[in-house]
Amino acid sequence: MATAGTQAFREARDFLLAHRTDHETAYEKFRWPRLDEFNWALDWFDVLAEGNDDTALRIVEADGGEGSWSYAELSRRSNQVANWLRTRGVRAGDRLILMLGNQLELWETILAAIKLRAVIIPATPLLGPADLADRLARGAARHVVVGAEHAGKFAEVAGDYTRIAVGAPVDGWHDHADAYGADEVFTPDGPTRADDPLLLYFTSGTTARPKLVEHTHASYPVGHLSTMYWIGLRPGDVHLNISSPGWAKHAWSNVFAPWNAGAQVFVYNYSRFDPAGLMAAMDRCGVTSFCAPPTVWRMLIQADLTQLARPPRSVVGAGEPLNPEVIEQVEAAWGVTVRDGYGQTETTAQIGNPPGAPVKPGSMGRPLPGYVVRLVDPVTGKVGDDGEVCLDLAHRPTALMVGYHGDAELTATAMRDGWYHTGDLASRDADGYLTYVGRTDDVFKASDYRVSPFELESVLLEHEAVAEAAVVPSPDPVRLAVPKAYVVLAPGWTPGPETAAALFAHSRDRLAPYLRVRRLEFADLPKTISGKIRRTELRAAERDKHAAAEARPAGEYREEDFR
Repeated sequence: MATAGTQAFREARDFLLAHRTDHETAYEKFRWPRLDEFNWALDWFDVLAEGNDDTALRIVEADGGEGSWSYAELSRRSNQVANWLRTRGVRAGDRLILMLGNQLELWETILAAIKLRAVIIPATPLLGPADLADRLARGAARHVVVGAEHAGKFAEVAGDYTRIAVGAPVDGWHDHADAYGADEVFTPDGPTRADDPLLLYFTSGTTARPKLVEHTHASYPVGHLSTMYWIGLRPGDVHLNISSPGWAKHAWSNVFAPWNAGAQVFVYNYSRFDPAGLMAAMDRCGVTSFCAPPTVWRMLIQADLTQLARPPRSVVGAGEPLNPEVIEQVEAAWGVTVRDGYGQTETTAQIGNPPGAPVKPGSMGRPLPGYVVRLVDPVTGKVGDDGEVCLDLAHRPTALMVGYHGDAELTATAMRDGWYHTGDLASRDADGYLTYVGRTDDVFKASDYRVSPFELESVLLEHEAVAEAAVVPSPDPVRLAVPKAYVVLAPGWTPGPETAAALFAHSRDRLAPYLRVRRLEFADLPKTISGKIRRTELRAAERDKHAAAEARPAGEYREEDFR
């Protein structure tokens, strides 16, 4: 049944849909809906689902198997799961760890938990017992819903919590399949405050111990109106997002943004990335909108992109900055521009290139509707055209997290001086476009010049030999530090002096002398389980190598060797 919250949300959503190609109007006139009570699953999804047989979710397996479910079906099935979870003791405010792959039960349980006002702690199935014990303890979880194949990990995780397994029966665990005998009509046991907690996200930990980010029933469901706008989603779209469950980007583009628009969530499941299989599925199933992290885009451009006969209308990249070389190759093959965007687990999409707006190569775009973004000098605190990306708390966006759960000191640091500090550096041009520079702890000095690893990595990726690259400071007795690149080679290339010489020459041709890559090593890149490069680990390893070695470390090439 529609509520006042439903109406306010719909008006904000419809405004962005109406102005999806008019960034100036959308940015100037959009206002976040003011909500006192709001339950996205009840007040939006169920209202949208009433009598609606349009496909809400379609899952295609790499072996050809598939399933699809309408909005109406998911509404009914999630009611059953909610009623059954209630009989298992799940109550409003209870924390529930949800660790499932891309399978129907994931989406049903998300909707059910929202309806119950439980607090979801998303977890990737890649986690091991130690990580799960940390999440259970710091998240104060009382229930876990897990794929049966991963239930064994919890044998080492002590605690008094309800165990629910999805899949084959597991001794001592409740069987999730029993939920489908429950009533299809759900009655909430109380109102949902818009500022009630809904999600506790553990960040991927690229630089430190994972933080615990708290979001509400408004900040992510409503906040992802900005993400819907950036992607350019329309009702009836078929949206494919390459993202693993357990991470914020999965909620961004596999739950809230497409279902805010009334689009279809399309999933292609694979165990090993296969560009040809992915593009065949996209063609056959009519994907109209596609989002992937830069790692996937970089693997895609190693393949023949022309295999995709019907490219999506809208293609975007997020998770890490997208290198210009990727954008150029996709545009040449598909005739569409990959539009970069920027956001965090702590927010929704803050900055981006929306449909219809000119795209500047290398830029992540302009602030999106609902966000007041400023660049603040980390030293002086002055606002200008270079500095840390900050959100003005005088215009606090609905989509900003409550804070870091259980860590008042860390929250205060992030929210100090009237700003939310992202920890990312950027520059702004005369047209208001923002270009990513790097993390505040990634940018380093070499010969007293400030070096942005991202700028150097983008140049390296223009060379056909380079599949991935990460640049870090390498200790130097004269210059303090020099840029060193760790490189993963593309198929067909062999690590050795000839390849190193070619990459040094490429760097010299395209970079100013103070920015050039001076050292190089061929090696796999350490990554978080969400796929982000752990530059902090590379920096530490580089320091250790040079502290321990009297001569250069084994496997390191230097520019001066090839002059």
